[in-house]
Amino acid sequence: MRLFVRSDCGEVKAMSGDDLLGGGDAGEETDIERARIAQRLIAGVRGLPSQEVPDALCRACVGLLPTGLGLSVSVLGDNPDTGVVLCASNDVSTQLAELQYTLGEGPCREAVRLSAPVLATDLARTPDADRWPLFSVQAVKAGARAVFSAPLTGAGSALGTLDLYRDTPGSLSSDHVRTVLLVADAVTLAVLALDQASSDFEGVVTWLSGAESDREEVHQATGMIMMQLGVSAEEALLRLRARAFTQGRTATEVARAIIERTMDLRDD
Repeated sequence: MRLFVRSDCGEVKAMSGDDLLGGGDAGEETDIERARIAQRLIAGVRGLPSQEVPDALCRACVGLLPTGLGLSVSVLGDNPDTGVVLCASNDVSTQLAELQYTLGEGPCREAVRLSAPVLATDLARTPDADRWPLFSVQAVKAGARAVFSAPLTGAGSALGTLDLYRDTPGSLSSDHVRTVLLVADAVTLAVLALDQASSDFEGVVTWLSGAESDREEVHQATGMIMMQLGVSAEEALLRLRARAFTQGRTATEVARAIIERTMDLRDD
């Protein structure tokens, strides 16, 4: 895994995730720590009814990460341009994740594209403010100054992202970056393990299926727009996002309104 960071002068530097997580004896210690974190996450949601799993997973992640960071976990839809927030530590974390899918830009979108962590240390200043001009403005208004995104990588591709924010600018220490990468790995392993486990984890599978239905709302609304306006899937999704942005709503909220026929983009 590579880590992409921008210096104050705007230079992009790529760092190996293996360098941060260590090699040799350090690599063995890292594997032990990764397994410990995964077991802690699984233990945090074991036996819970499906409706309690998201908050429990979020609490377990927050307990493993540096203090002062808001957190969300998102998974991708069939189309990498769509995603759903599985859990979030607060409303700002949810809003930041939804904004990135609504606007089509931001650290989490770039982390998925690069299959590597992306650290935005100050959204109010260049280069981050120029890198994602729409997202940066809205994120700062929401109360975030720094955002850090790590992909949830399985079978060589990103399944989603672990996203963190802080209300003050600044970078993470190398130890904190290492912890974030380990937690992202563990979240991926925990979700896969729970999804493939015995019937004791039926609630988790139900919860994951519920997340899938949220993504289907965006797909369904996109299909309706295609039929109504005679446009491609890509343009239909762009129009949905544009309406969400202009109304200060999330893409999921607009999709539900279109499905319920309380909103019609033919009025534009």
